[in-house]
Amino acid sequence: MRVITQHSLGGPEVLEVAEADRPVPGPGEVLVQVRATAVNPADWKVRSGHVRWFGEPPFVLGHEFSGVVAEVGGSGGRLRPGDDVFGWATMPHGSNADYVLVPETAVVAKPAAIDHVHAAALPIAGLTGWQALVNIAQVRAGQRVLIHGAAGGVGHLAVQIAKARGAHVTGTARAVNHEFLRGLGVDELIDYTVTDFTTVRKVDVVLDTISYDYGPRSLRTLTPGGILIDVVGVGVDRTAVKAQAEAAGLRFVEFYLEPTQADLAGLAGLVSDGSLRPYIQETLPLTDMAKAHELSESGRVRGKIVLVP
Repeated sequence: MRVITQHSLGGPEVLEVAEADRPVPGPGEVLVQVRATAVNPADWKVRSGHVRWFGEPPFVLGHEFSGVVAEVGGSGGRLRPGDDVFGWATMPHGSNADYVLVPETAVVAKPAAIDHVHAAALPIAGLTGWQALVNIAQVRAGQRVLIHGAAGGVGHLAVQIAKARGAHVTGTARAVNHEFLRGLGVDELIDYTVTDFTTVRKVDVVLDTISYDYGPRSLRTLTPGGILIDVVGVGVDRTAVKAQAEAAGLRFVEFYLEPTQADLAGLAGLVSDGSLRPYIQETLPLTDMAKAHELSESGRVRGKIVLVP
């Protein structure tokens, strides 16, 4: 099978197409023929060496995918060859390949309402929004939610999740993305290039996909008892933000994704009832992975970038 791999850390040019043996699933595992795989910021951060989660290359990146079950390990479980599924892979044995081997618990049935391209955009970005807003913040009807980077991969899905729970949503985004976000149901929009978002007040939940100075500034928008959730995961030291939040009677959560089958099924439910649909900015061939990384690293992607074999 083909894989997109790298033998050194660096820019997108280190990514290369290579041949590898097709994995054989063991008990509790499934081999999925990848029909689509999506790019996340974590991919280029690992590729470049910005984060060193997996040691030295070679490795295969790719966290989220959609495809068809090709083989089931052992005596088999709930899945059968031919089933359409979507889910997450654990790098460095990632989904940027023709086939990916994952635990059976890492996939659920693909909703019939969307194709493989759109399903591949959901597992990591969608679960980030779901776990932050549903599991941690427990967003409910009538609350006010501020989402930074609202047009991005996590942001545009988080907007829809918050709206599905009845929240009033304010989003920060460049003006070029405002019409798109209104179409997703955003109630108030702030062009962060011309307006200071801290003018917003009485917010119950802030979802921060940007980090850096957005954290301490966002604290000013929160109502007493409100919560700021930083989903970036790596980067700046957030010690000062935690201290400021505690002193102001606010909550600060440095979020780390822990994918679960139950939460993925929750996302699938929103897709099936029409409340959630990923936006795909561009679909590229798997062999154009370097271009996909360049686009992702630019920070100017609306929704997601997906690649197909």
